[in-house]
Amino acid sequence: MPTYVTLANFTDQGIRNYADTAKRAKAFMELVEQMGGEVKNLVWTMGAFDVVSIVEAPDDETATAAALKVSALGNVRTTTLRGFGKEEIEKIIKKAG
Repeated sequence: MPTYVTLANFTDQGIRNYADTAKRAKAFMELVEQMGGEVKNLVWTMGAFDVVSIVEAPDDETATAAALKVSALGNVRTTTLRGFGKEEIEKIIKKAG
């Protein structure tokens, strides 16, 4: 399955309710699973982003739908990046070569 890196920042609502962040993360993981994906890792970070997750999803549409659903709750704003593993990038390089 394709890999997606999601960078999230708390909104004003999300930071006001910071004590619920672990519960929200669990709900996010369940949402992704219901949509056919898997959260491989989720960490809270210091710096430019508050949370970083590594997600595997069946396709771009599913990853986008999950990001829309979680963002619609109003606690985070997300930026999602498509990630490529070693084998994937080698295949891409071969195609480009």
